[in-house]
Amino acid sequence: MLTANKLSDKMGMRASSTVELVFQDCVVPEKNRLGDEGTGFYIAMEVLESSRVGIAAQCVGIGQACLDASTRYARSRQAFGKPIADFQAIQWMIADMATDLDAARLLTRRAAILKDMNASHGTEASMAKLFASEAANRAASKALQIHGGYGYFNDSPVERYYRDAKVTEIYEGTSEIQRLVIARSILGA
Repeated sequence: MLTANKLSDKMGMRASSTVELVFQDCVVPEKNRLGDEGTGFYIAMEVLESSRVGIAAQCVGIGQACLDASTRYARSRQAFGKPIADFQAIQWMIADMATDLDAARLLTRRAAILKDMNASHGTEASMAKLFASEAANRAASKALQIHGGYGYFNDSPVERYYRDAKVTEIYEGTSEIQRLVIARSILGA
């Protein structure tokens, strides 16, 4: 029997349905098997490599949303008689976000191009996912800081970006796993 148990009350990614699949005494006919017997692990790893490119792209989107929201807010929010965008501390946070986002986008494009060419892209996918997920989290944190108290409340879009960004460092392999994949590729371990 196959059961799908819906999981609710997630911290982030609430727009995405998440279920737990429970296989109990399930028999899958040979004609429905994916790949040859004994190749399941390799198939799973190929899927992870490909999906890491998608997660990196998702992170670029979250980072861009953070940058866009922060830029708009910094231009409109006034403090001491002028827009907070005029303050160097805000400018530096915006500059860091933009730089991180550009690097994440370039790493993601490289991995996507290799994937589209059916070329080896495991290391590049891990690099893109690692950098983009950590960049998205840095951008979300800076966006929250720029928005101040307003950004901390549920009706703020940056509050959602902050919650959504965190899981990107976890699913499809944690940041620590990405570092392991990259290091093993470089060191030949």
